[in-house]
Amino acid sequence: MDRRSFIRTGAFGAGAAALAAPAVAQGNTTWRMVTTWPKNFPGLGVGAQRLADRITAASGGRLTVQVYSAGELVPPLQSLDAVIDGTAEMSHGAAYYWQNKSAALSFFTGVPYGMTTQELGAWVRFMGGQEIWDEVYDQFGVQGFLSGNTGTQAGGWFKNELMGVEDINGLRFRTPGLGGQVWEKLGATVTNMAAGEIFQALQSGTLDAAEFVGPYNDLALGFYQVCKNYYFPSFVEPGLATELVVDKAKYQALPEDLQAIVRDCSQAEYDMVAADFAANDPRALQTLVNDHGVNVRQFPDSILEAGAKASLEVLTDLRDNGDPLVKKTAESFVESLKILRTRTQDIDAPFVRARETYLTL
Repeated sequence: MDRRSFIRTGAFGAGAAALAAPAVAQGNTTWRMVTTWPKNFPGLGVGAQRLADRITAASGGRLTVQVYSAGELVPPLQSLDAVIDGTAEMSHGAAYYWQNKSAALSFFTGVPYGMTTQELGAWVRFMGGQEIWDEVYDQFGVQGFLSGNTGTQAGGWFKNELMGVEDINGLRFRTPGLGGQVWEKLGATVTNMAAGEIFQALQSGTLDAAEFVGPYNDLALGFYQVCKNYYFPSFVEPGLATELVVDKAKYQALPEDLQAIVRDCSQAEYDMVAADFAANDPRALQTLVNDHGVNVRQFPDSILEAGAKASLEVLTDLRDNGDPLVKKTAESFVESLKILRTRTQDIDAPFVRARETYLTL
């Protein structure tokens, strides 16, 4: 996909005419979903549209969801605020984009050296994570649902090769969430920006490095045109979830079957998006290497070790946070991770090592 084909979303005011109240006719309701993603963006933007289409189809049109991509109705990183202030009924994005509202929200996207896709789903669905998430978002009058997962992400694009921790000092790096705090501890100057803004910042020299998701998205964004050093894996984003956020009062006013459709379609998309990335990341990486001369590299052990130490410091600070809800979220996450990681490390990891060693296809 050509990078320009989905970044051309028009000026932020292009959707101003859509600010009218949601349509209600003959018992049918139309809700607006604003997203942080460019239109037709692989995996994420496509997943948001597919979720809207699922809800519309499953409800027989009783709840029709209209999608507004990044910038069509509101700027991309203001989609949650659009739901809070009533501009839209739904937001599709990532919870860690809103960590300035509550540090607890980062746990529901991804934590450095934290949970994988399966582990995060297990915590939220079966170990009390959803109930805590509900408490966090109750403060803002909204409800959140997991709506997708990218799997373990790429570590990022760097103009220069990294030989050790000393090469990070002063590096101007785009990365969000708690992972950004880890990179800051390693010496980087961190900023966050929406997907459609990153390429130009790299090209102009405003950024020295950037990470977004992984090969599937990064190929479309064209980062390979500026950087050739592509590092794997991300140690700060091991299983990154997207979210669907809805106006809670309006959601609870829906009939129970429509509430279930929103909830269950979101859960279905969590698994669908993860499968989409699992299928298309390796194929996109082949294209990046074979067609565009990208150098795939692994972080030096010194950076991985320093990153783990910094990650523990970030988690410890959150567990000691003066906000009781942040502390509660962090403690639940950590205690659940202690249990969940035993399966990943003692069962999944040995199998993967054995397959790599003994099975040749």
